[in-house]
Amino acid sequence: MTVKTFQSLAALASLLLLQCAAVAHHPGRKSLADKHGPAGIAGDHVHEKGEWMVEYKYMNMYMEDNRIGDRTVSDSEAIAFGATSSPVTNRMAAPTQMTMEMHMAHIMYGATDNVTLYTMLMLPSLTMDHIRGPMNPAGPGTEFTTHNSGFGDTTIGALLRLYSTERCDWMLNLGGSVPTGDIFRTSTTPTGGMMSQALPYPMRLGSGTFNARPGMTVRYFADCWSWGGQVQSDLPMGKNYRDYRLGAEVRLNTWTQYLVCDHFALSLRGEHVWREDIQGADPATPDMGISTNVESFRGGYWYNLGVGGQLNWQGHYLNFEIVPTLAQDLDGIQLETDYSIIASWSRAF
Repeated sequence: MTVKTFQSLAALASLLLLQCAAVAHHPGRKSLADKHGPAGIAGDHVHEKGEWMVEYKYMNMYMEDNRIGDRTVSDSEAIAFGATSSPVTNRMAAPTQMTMEMHMAHIMYGATDNVTLYTMLMLPSLTMDHIRGPMNPAGPGTEFTTHNSGFGDTTIGALLRLYSTERCDWMLNLGGSVPTGDIFRTSTTPTGGMMSQALPYPMRLGSGTFNARPGMTVRYFADCWSWGGQVQSDLPMGKNYRDYRLGAEVRLNTWTQYLVCDHFALSLRGEHVWREDIQGADPATPDMGISTNVESFRGGYWYNLGVGGQLNWQGHYLNFEIVPTLAQDLDGIQLETDYSIIASWSRAF
């Protein structure tokens, strides 16, 4: 992100802060259907002292077809590209599509009126389809599927409300993740049972490192609409026991919610994602085998657009979004992201 972009964001934030200080108070405004951000947003609200919140969230991300930079290619082109790419890859197989499901259990607790503690347990389920390449002993051109599921990394942290009026909140997120997800499993499926291979990086359940996840969120509530902005990062600390670390990631979200009535809101969210390539390398993942093993083919830029709705009814909060990926520019060759579906239920008590 350029200095000019940061300056523009800072100017927007300053203007919004002045607006927050100037508006008239509206008791109870933050308790309506847009009191939480869209389903794809986390860490956007705090709870009163002694208040608990439990949430179940489900996400499904669907990826199909390979992309070189910003250009979609066919399966045969993906294999042919691997023969001349640097490094050479896709000699054993090329990915064709992937589904990533995630079940999340989220707990929040108001330690004070301005400090909320939280933790999130994750249960990913990963499925990837492939076509075998020219060097695969099980037969070039044949297809196979690999699957992996189990516990992912555990998120913990605290939300600190830095500034608040009846209409506005500024929050600092001091979060992180603990490497509870398994990062090394093997399978004989790619070679038809002839030899065992380590599952590639996208099929692993965690990062293997402790990650810092600092972030900042601002919310502004008008009479019948609200606006939010959030910058969130994921910063691996050191390398894991397989001698690599995932690339650092930054997400910039802005969203608007419109109150249809006090109990129901519609939302529109734009998300920019920047991710670095993997640093280091697992010695059990040779580049030549498949592009999902290539550390320099894991970064890129994505722009997602979320369209959703929020229902706040008798203490239950339902949140839903469908999130198509509108633009992406990927390092090397990777599966492109088509869309995500995110839904959640929560209740505070």
